[in-house]
Amino acid sequence: MSIKPSSQAPRFSPEAARQAARDFDITRFPADFIDNPYPYYHALLQYEPVKWQSNDTVLITRYEDLETVYKRAKIFSSDKKAEFRPKFGNTLTYEHHTTSMVFNDPPLHTQVRRTIQGALTPRAIALMEPNLIRLVDDLLDKAEEAGNLDIVADFASAIPVEVIGNLLRMPHEDRGSLRDWSLAILGALEPVISNEQLEASNQAVKDFLDYLEKLIIHRRANLGDPDVDVLSRLIVGEANGEKLGALELMHNCIFLLNAGHETTTNLIGNGLMALLEWPDERARLLEQPELIHSAVDEFLRFESSNQLGNRRAAQDTEIGGVLIPSDTLITLAIGAANRDPRKFEEPDRLDIRRSPNRHLGFASGPHLCLGHGLARLEGSIAIGRFVTRFPNYEVGDFISESIRAKQVSVSDSGG
Repeated sequence: MSIKPSSQAPRFSPEAARQAARDFDITRFPADFIDNPYPYYHALLQYEPVKWQSNDTVLITRYEDLETVYKRAKIFSSDKKAEFRPKFGNTLTYEHHTTSMVFNDPPLHTQVRRTIQGALTPRAIALMEPNLIRLVDDLLDKAEEAGNLDIVADFASAIPVEVIGNLLRMPHEDRGSLRDWSLAILGALEPVISNEQLEASNQAVKDFLDYLEKLIIHRRANLGDPDVDVLSRLIVGEANGEKLGALELMHNCIFLLNAGHETTTNLIGNGLMALLEWPDERARLLEQPELIHSAVDEFLRFESSNQLGNRRAAQDTEIGGVLIPSDTLITLAIGAANRDPRKFEEPDRLDIRRSPNRHLGFASGPHLCLGHGLARLEGSIAIGRFVTRFPNYEVGDFISESIRAKQVSVSDSGG
Protein backbone atom coordinates (compact mmCIF):
# COMPACT_ATOMS: atom_id res chain seq x y z
CA MET A 1 0.00 0.00 0.00
CA SER A 2 1.38 3.41 -0.89
CA ILE A 3 0.73 6.95 0.26
CA LYS A 4 0.28 9.79 -2.22
CA PRO A 5 1.63 13.32 -1.91
CA SER A 6 -0.67 15.84 -0.35
CA SER A 7 -0.73 19.59 -0.03
CA GLN A 8 -3.59 19.35 2.46
CA ALA A 9 -3.25 20.78 5.96
CA PRO A 10 -1.30 18.47 8.28
CA ARG A 11 -3.63 19.03 11.27
CA PHE A 12 -7.28 18.59 12.22
CA SER A 13 -9.21 21.08 14.30
CA PRO A 14 -9.02 20.23 18.04
CA GLU A 15 -12.50 18.68 18.10
CA ALA A 16 -11.89 16.67 14.93
CA ALA A 17 -8.47 15.57 16.23
CA ARG A 18 -9.95 14.14 19.44
CA GLN A 19 -12.51 12.21 17.43
CA ALA A 20 -9.92 10.98 14.91
CA ALA A 21 -7.64 9.74 17.70
CA ARG A 22 -10.51 8.03 19.48
CA ASP A 23 -11.71 6.24 16.33
CA PHE A 24 -8.36 5.35 14.72
CA ASP A 25 -8.01 1.63 14.02
CA ILE A 26 -5.07 0.10 12.20
CA THR A 27 -7.17 -2.77 10.90
CA ARG A 28 -9.30 -0.35 8.87
CA PHE A 29 -7.50 2.83 7.93
CA PRO A 30 -9.68 5.92 7.40
CA ALA A 31 -10.47 6.50 3.71
CA ASP A 32 -8.23 9.57 3.47
CA PHE A 33 -5.33 8.19 5.51
CA ILE A 34 -3.38 6.99 2.48
CA ASP A 35 -3.56 10.41 0.82
CA ASN A 36 -2.67 12.34 3.97
CA PRO A 37 -1.81 10.43 7.16
CA TYR A 38 -0.37 13.38 9.07
CA PRO A 39 -3.56 14.82 10.60
CA TYR A 40 -4.18 11.38 12.12
CA TYR A 41 -0.61 11.11 13.36
CA HIS A 42 -0.80 14.50 15.05
CA ALA A 43 -4.18 13.65 16.58
CA LEU A 44 -2.76 10.43 18.03
CA LEU A 45 0.40 12.18 19.24
CA GLN A 46 -1.67 14.76 21.09
CA TYR A 47 -4.57 12.73 22.46
CA GLU A 48 -3.77 9.00 22.39
CA PRO A 49 -0.03 8.41 21.89
CA VAL A 50 -0.36 4.86 23.25
CA LYS A 51 -3.59 3.49 21.80
CA TRP A 52 -5.14 0.04 22.13
CA GLN A 53 -6.56 -1.28 18.85
CA SER A 54 -9.61 -3.41 18.11
CA ASN A 55 -7.38 -6.47 17.53
CA ASP A 56 -5.81 -6.18 21.01
CA THR A 57 -2.57 -4.71 19.72
CA VAL A 58 -1.10 -1.36 20.74
CA LEU A 59 -0.21 1.55 18.44
CA ILE A 60 2.47 3.98 19.63
CA THR A 61 3.34 7.31 17.98
CA ARG A 62 5.69 9.33 20.24
CA TYR A 63 9.34 9.56 19.25
CA GLU A 64 10.48 8.91 22.82
CA ASP A 65 8.39 5.74 23.09
CA LEU A 66 9.56 4.36 19.73
CA GLU A 67 13.19 5.01 20.62
CA THR A 68 12.74 3.19 23.93
CA VAL A 69 11.15 0.18 22.23
CA TYR A 70 13.90 0.01 19.61
CA LYS A 71 16.69 0.11 22.18
CA ARG A 72 15.19 -2.30 24.74
CA ALA A 73 15.43 -5.29 22.41
CA LYS A 74 15.28 -7.92 25.16
CA ILE A 75 11.91 -6.61 26.35
CA PHE A 76 10.50 -5.76 22.91
CA SER A 77 11.15 -8.71 20.64
CA SER A 78 11.44 -8.68 16.85
CA ASP A 79 10.57 -12.38 16.58
CA LYS A 80 7.38 -12.68 14.52
CA LYS A 81 6.63 -16.42 14.63
CA ALA A 82 3.60 -16.08 16.91
CA GLU A 83 2.20 -13.19 14.86
CA PHE A 84 2.87 -14.57 11.39
CA ARG A 85 1.69 -18.19 11.88
CA PRO A 86 -2.06 -17.37 11.94
CA LYS A 87 -1.62 -14.77 9.19
CA PHE A 88 0.46 -16.82 6.74
CA GLY A 89 -0.07 -20.42 7.86
CA ASN A 90 2.56 -23.02 7.03
CA THR A 91 3.65 -21.32 3.81
CA LEU A 92 6.85 -20.20 2.13
CA THR A 93 5.96 -16.63 3.07
CA TYR A 94 5.91 -17.67 6.73
CA GLU A 95 9.20 -19.53 6.32
CA HIS A 96 10.83 -16.51 4.71
CA HIS A 97 9.71 -13.81 7.12
CA THR A 98 10.52 -15.91 10.19
CA THR A 99 14.01 -16.79 8.91
CA SER A 100 14.94 -13.27 7.78
CA MET A 101 17.20 -11.57 10.32
CA VAL A 102 15.01 -8.47 10.57
CA PHE A 103 12.24 -10.51 12.20
CA ASN A 104 14.52 -12.40 14.57
CA ASP A 105 16.29 -11.90 17.87
CA PRO A 106 19.76 -13.14 18.81
CA PRO A 107 21.49 -15.45 18.17
CA LEU A 108 20.34 -15.66 14.50
CA HIS A 109 20.01 -11.90 14.14
CA THR A 110 23.48 -11.29 15.58
CA GLN A 111 25.13 -13.97 13.45
CA VAL A 112 23.64 -12.84 10.13
CA ARG A 113 24.13 -9.14 10.88
CA ARG A 114 27.78 -9.61 11.79
CA THR A 115 28.45 -11.62 8.63
CA ILE A 116 26.80 -9.12 6.26
CA GLN A 117 28.19 -6.07 8.06
CA GLY A 118 31.71 -7.00 7.04
CA ALA A 119 30.81 -6.38 3.39
CA LEU A 120 29.14 -3.01 4.10
CA THR A 121 31.99 -1.16 5.78
CA PRO A 122 32.48 2.55 4.99
CA ARG A 123 35.44 1.60 2.79
CA ALA A 124 33.40 -0.98 0.85
CA ILE A 125 30.55 1.50 0.37
CA ALA A 126 32.93 4.21 -0.84
CA LEU A 127 34.25 1.81 -3.50
CA MET A 128 30.70 1.52 -4.88
CA GLU A 129 30.38 5.25 -5.61
CA PRO A 130 31.94 5.37 -9.13
CA ASN A 131 29.71 2.53 -10.42
CA LEU A 132 26.68 4.12 -8.78
CA ILE A 133 27.36 7.46 -10.48
CA ARG A 134 27.64 5.70 -13.84
CA LEU A 135 24.38 3.85 -13.24
CA VAL A 136 22.46 7.02 -12.31
CA ASP A 137 23.88 8.99 -15.22
CA ASP A 138 23.01 6.18 -17.62
CA LEU A 139 19.39 6.13 -16.37
CA LEU A 140 19.16 9.91 -16.75
CA ASP A 141 20.68 9.75 -20.25
CA LYS A 142 18.10 7.16 -21.29
CA ALA A 143 15.28 9.27 -19.86
CA GLU A 144 16.45 12.34 -21.73
CA GLU A 145 16.75 10.38 -24.98
CA ALA A 146 13.31 8.78 -24.54
CA GLY A 147 11.68 12.08 -23.69
CA ASN A 148 9.79 10.65 -20.70
CA LEU A 149 10.52 9.32 -17.23
CA ASP A 150 8.47 7.65 -14.52
CA ILE A 151 10.24 8.72 -11.32
CA VAL A 152 9.60 5.44 -9.54
CA ALA A 153 9.43 2.78 -12.24
CA ASP A 154 12.21 4.11 -14.49
CA PHE A 155 14.53 5.62 -11.90
CA ALA A 156 14.02 5.18 -8.16
CA SER A 157 13.35 1.44 -8.24
CA ALA A 158 15.98 0.67 -10.89
CA ILE A 159 18.88 1.88 -8.74
CA PRO A 160 18.62 -0.37 -5.65
CA VAL A 161 17.88 -3.45 -7.78
CA GLU A 162 21.19 -2.94 -9.58
CA VAL A 163 23.07 -2.16 -6.36
CA ILE A 164 21.80 -5.28 -4.55
CA GLY A 165 22.40 -7.31 -7.70
CA ASN A 166 26.00 -6.10 -7.63
CA LEU A 167 26.38 -6.92 -3.93
CA LEU A 168 25.27 -10.50 -4.59
CA ARG A 169 27.20 -10.55 -7.89
CA MET A 170 24.09 -11.62 -9.80
CA PRO A 171 24.42 -11.73 -13.60
CA HIS A 172 22.73 -8.66 -15.12
CA GLU A 173 20.48 -10.79 -17.31
CA ASP A 174 19.02 -12.43 -14.18
CA ARG A 175 17.85 -9.23 -12.47
CA GLY A 176 14.64 -8.61 -14.39
CA SER A 177 12.38 -10.37 -11.87
CA LEU A 178 13.90 -8.92 -8.70
CA ARG A 179 11.57 -5.94 -8.29
CA ASP A 180 8.39 -7.95 -8.89
CA TRP A 181 9.54 -10.61 -6.41
CA SER A 182 10.33 -7.97 -3.83
CA LEU A 183 7.00 -6.14 -4.20
CA ALA A 184 5.02 -9.40 -3.90
CA ILE A 185 6.90 -10.56 -0.79
CA LEU A 186 6.69 -7.18 0.94
CA GLY A 187 3.03 -6.82 -0.01
CA ALA A 188 2.22 -9.69 2.35
CA LEU A 189 3.34 -7.51 5.28
CA GLU A 190 0.40 -5.12 4.98
CA PRO A 191 -1.82 -5.24 8.08
CA VAL A 192 -4.64 -7.00 6.18
CA ILE A 193 -4.00 -9.05 3.04
CA SER A 194 -6.10 -11.00 0.54
CA ASN A 195 -5.66 -14.63 -0.44
CA GLU A 196 -4.37 -13.39 -3.80
CA GLN A 197 -1.64 -11.33 -2.10
CA LEU A 198 -0.54 -14.32 -0.03
CA GLU A 199 -0.49 -16.57 -3.09
CA ALA A 200 1.58 -14.01 -5.01
CA SER A 201 4.02 -13.77 -2.11
CA ASN A 202 4.36 -17.55 -1.84
CA GLN A 203 5.06 -17.84 -5.56
CA ALA A 204 7.64 -15.04 -5.41
CA VAL A 205 9.46 -16.69 -2.52
CA LYS A 206 9.45 -20.03 -4.37
CA ASP A 207 10.77 -18.49 -7.57
CA PHE A 208 13.46 -16.58 -5.70
CA LEU A 209 14.55 -19.66 -3.73
CA ASP A 210 14.74 -21.72 -6.92
CA TYR A 211 16.93 -19.08 -8.49
CA LEU A 212 19.18 -18.66 -5.43
CA GLU A 213 19.72 -22.39 -5.09
CA LYS A 214 21.30 -22.48 -8.55
CA LEU A 215 23.24 -19.26 -7.98
CA ILE A 216 24.69 -20.56 -4.69
CA ILE A 217 25.79 -23.85 -6.26
CA HIS A 218 27.66 -21.88 -8.92
CA ARG A 219 29.13 -19.44 -6.37
CA ARG A 220 30.40 -22.21 -4.08
CA ALA A 221 32.46 -23.41 -7.02
CA ASN A 222 33.54 -19.86 -7.93
CA LEU A 223 33.88 -17.90 -4.69
CA GLY A 224 34.41 -14.15 -4.98
CA ASP A 225 36.12 -11.64 -2.69
CA PRO A 226 34.15 -11.83 0.60
CA ASP A 227 35.01 -8.19 1.34
CA VAL A 228 32.77 -7.03 -1.51
CA ASP A 229 30.76 -10.13 -2.55
CA VAL A 230 28.05 -10.54 0.09
CA LEU A 231 26.92 -13.94 -1.18
CA SER A 232 30.45 -15.35 -1.02
CA ARG A 233 30.78 -13.88 2.46
CA LEU A 234 27.58 -15.57 3.61
CA ILE A 235 28.72 -18.87 2.12
CA VAL A 236 32.18 -18.74 3.69
CA GLY A 237 30.91 -17.48 7.03
CA GLU A 238 32.90 -15.70 9.69
CA ALA A 239 36.48 -16.45 10.73
CA ASN A 240 35.22 -18.10 13.92
CA GLY A 241 33.58 -20.81 11.85
CA GLU A 242 29.97 -19.59 12.08
CA LYS A 243 28.05 -20.44 8.93
CA LEU A 244 24.41 -20.12 7.98
CA GLY A 245 22.29 -23.13 7.11
CA ALA A 246 21.10 -23.45 3.51
CA LEU A 247 17.64 -21.95 4.15
CA GLU A 248 19.02 -19.20 6.40
CA LEU A 249 21.47 -18.24 3.68
CA MET A 250 18.86 -18.05 0.92
CA HIS A 251 16.19 -16.29 2.93
CA ASN A 252 18.62 -13.63 4.10
CA CYS A 253 19.68 -13.00 0.51
CA ILE A 254 15.99 -12.35 -0.20
CA PHE A 255 15.89 -10.06 2.83
CA LEU A 256 18.84 -8.06 1.46
CA LEU A 257 16.95 -7.42 -1.77
CA ASN A 258 13.71 -6.50 -0.01
CA ALA A 259 15.30 -4.21 2.58
CA GLY A 260 17.59 -2.51 0.09
CA HIS A 261 14.91 -2.17 -2.56
CA GLU A 262 12.06 -0.89 -0.41
CA THR A 263 13.81 1.77 1.66
CA THR A 264 15.96 3.19 -1.11
CA THR A 265 13.24 3.25 -3.78
CA ASN A 266 10.98 5.09 -1.37
CA LEU A 267 13.74 7.47 -0.30
CA ILE A 268 14.54 8.52 -3.87
CA GLY A 269 10.91 8.78 -4.99
CA ASN A 270 9.78 10.60 -1.86
CA GLY A 271 12.74 12.97 -1.93
CA LEU A 272 12.15 14.05 -5.52
CA MET A 273 8.43 14.53 -4.91
CA ALA A 274 9.08 16.47 -1.70
CA LEU A 275 11.31 18.89 -3.59
CA LEU A 276 8.47 19.42 -6.07
CA GLU A 277 6.13 20.34 -3.23
CA TRP A 278 8.72 22.60 -1.55
CA PRO A 279 10.21 24.67 -4.41
CA ASP A 280 12.19 26.95 -2.09
CA GLU A 281 14.04 23.93 -0.74
CA ARG A 282 14.71 22.69 -4.27
CA ALA A 283 16.14 26.12 -5.14
CA ARG A 284 18.31 26.01 -2.02
CA LEU A 285 19.66 22.57 -2.98
CA LEU A 286 20.48 23.79 -6.47
CA GLU A 287 22.33 26.79 -5.01
CA GLN A 288 24.09 24.68 -2.35
CA PRO A 289 24.51 21.11 -3.70
CA GLU A 290 26.63 20.21 -0.67
CA LEU A 291 23.36 20.16 1.30
CA ILE A 292 22.38 16.89 -0.40
CA HIS A 293 23.59 14.83 2.58
CA SER A 294 21.47 16.65 5.16
CA ALA A 295 18.65 16.75 2.59
CA VAL A 296 18.60 12.96 2.35
CA ASP A 297 18.15 12.65 6.10
CA GLU A 298 15.38 15.23 5.99
CA PHE A 299 13.58 13.26 3.27
CA LEU A 300 13.83 10.16 5.46
CA ARG A 301 12.28 12.09 8.35
CA PHE A 302 9.69 14.10 6.45
CA GLU A 303 8.36 11.22 4.31
CA SER A 304 9.39 8.09 6.16
CA SER A 305 10.06 5.26 3.72
CA ASN A 306 8.49 2.78 6.13
CA GLN A 307 5.53 4.18 8.00
CA LEU A 308 4.97 1.32 10.43
CA GLY A 309 7.14 -1.21 12.23
CA ASN A 310 6.31 -3.61 15.03
CA ARG A 311 7.55 -5.48 18.07
CA ARG A 312 6.17 -7.98 20.60
CA ALA A 313 6.35 -7.52 24.35
CA ALA A 314 8.51 -10.38 25.65
CA GLN A 315 7.36 -9.70 29.23
CA ASP A 316 4.92 -7.52 31.14
CA THR A 317 6.08 -3.93 30.72
CA GLU A 318 4.82 -0.39 30.19
CA ILE A 319 5.04 2.24 27.49
CA GLY A 320 4.32 5.86 28.24
CA GLY A 321 2.72 4.89 31.54
CA VAL A 322 0.40 2.32 29.92
CA LEU A 323 0.69 -1.29 31.11
CA ILE A 324 1.51 -3.70 28.27
CA PRO A 325 1.03 -7.43 29.02
CA SER A 326 3.52 -10.00 27.79
CA ASP A 327 2.98 -11.16 24.17
CA THR A 328 1.17 -7.96 23.17
CA LEU A 329 1.93 -6.90 19.61
CA ILE A 330 3.05 -3.27 19.35
CA THR A 331 2.82 -1.22 16.14
CA LEU A 332 5.39 1.56 15.86
CA ALA A 333 4.17 4.56 13.86
CA ILE A 334 7.51 5.67 12.45
CA GLY A 335 5.93 8.33 10.25
CA ALA A 336 4.28 9.86 13.33
CA ALA A 337 7.42 9.77 15.49
CA ASN A 338 9.34 11.57 12.75
CA ARG A 339 6.76 14.38 12.90
CA ASP A 340 6.67 14.56 16.71
CA PRO A 341 6.85 18.26 17.72
CA ARG A 342 8.44 17.24 21.03
CA LYS A 343 11.48 16.12 19.06
CA PHE A 344 11.48 18.19 15.86
CA GLU A 345 10.92 21.94 15.59
CA GLU A 346 8.28 22.72 12.95
CA PRO A 347 7.95 19.03 12.08
CA ASP A 348 5.61 19.59 9.13
CA ARG A 349 8.12 21.81 7.34
CA LEU A 350 10.70 20.35 4.94
CA ASP A 351 14.09 21.81 5.93
CA ILE A 352 17.05 20.34 4.06
CA ARG A 353 19.41 22.14 6.47
CA ARG A 354 17.81 20.57 9.55
CA SER A 355 20.42 19.73 12.20
CA PRO A 356 20.46 17.75 14.35
CA ASN A 357 18.11 15.32 12.63
CA ARG A 358 17.98 12.09 14.61
CA HIS A 359 15.05 10.60 12.71
CA LEU A 360 13.94 6.99 13.01
CA GLY A 361 13.82 6.30 9.28
CA PHE A 362 16.46 3.59 9.75
CA ALA A 363 15.07 2.40 13.12
CA SER A 364 17.46 2.49 16.10
CA GLY A 365 19.21 0.22 18.58
CA PRO A 366 20.36 -3.31 17.67
CA HIS A 367 18.13 -3.31 14.57
CA LEU A 368 19.49 -0.05 13.16
CA CYS A 369 19.30 -0.53 9.40
CA LEU A 370 22.39 -2.45 8.33
CA GLY A 371 22.53 -0.70 4.96
CA HIS A 372 21.94 2.87 6.14
CA GLY A 373 25.30 4.05 4.79
CA LEU A 374 24.64 2.51 1.38
CA ALA A 375 21.07 3.87 1.26
CA ARG A 376 22.32 7.37 2.07
CA LEU A 377 24.92 7.12 -0.71
CA GLU A 378 22.31 5.93 -3.23
CA GLY A 379 19.90 8.68 -2.22
CA SER A 380 22.53 11.41 -2.34
CA ILE A 381 23.81 10.47 -5.79
CA ALA A 382 20.41 9.72 -7.31
CA ILE A 383 18.59 12.82 -6.04
CA GLY A 384 21.56 15.16 -6.35
CA ARG A 385 22.33 14.24 -9.94
CA PHE A 386 18.64 14.17 -10.93
CA VAL A 387 18.07 17.71 -9.66
CA THR A 388 21.24 18.95 -11.33
CA ARG A 389 20.26 17.38 -14.67
CA PHE A 390 16.60 18.47 -14.54
CA PRO A 391 16.56 21.57 -12.28
CA ASN A 392 13.06 22.63 -13.33
CA TYR A 393 11.42 19.20 -13.37
CA GLU A 394 7.66 18.94 -12.87
CA VAL A 395 5.22 16.04 -13.00
CA GLY A 396 3.67 16.39 -16.43
CA ASP A 397 4.48 15.60 -20.02
CA PHE A 398 8.07 14.50 -19.41
CA ILE A 399 8.04 13.21 -15.84
CA SER A 400 5.34 11.05 -14.29
CA GLU A 401 4.93 9.14 -11.06
CA SER A 402 3.43 5.66 -11.07
CA ILE A 403 3.11 5.29 -7.30
CA ARG A 404 3.77 7.25 -4.17
CA ALA A 405 6.72 5.40 -2.73
CA LYS A 406 5.87 5.35 0.94
CA GLN A 407 5.01 2.00 2.47
CA VAL A 408 2.40 1.57 5.17
CA SER A 409 2.94 -2.17 5.44
CA VAL A 410 3.81 -3.30 8.94
CA SER A 411 7.40 -4.10 8.13
CA ASP A 412 10.70 -2.75 9.33
CA SER A 413 13.52 -0.86 7.69
CA GLY A 414 15.99 -2.17 10.19
CA GLY A 415 18.37 -5.06 10.00
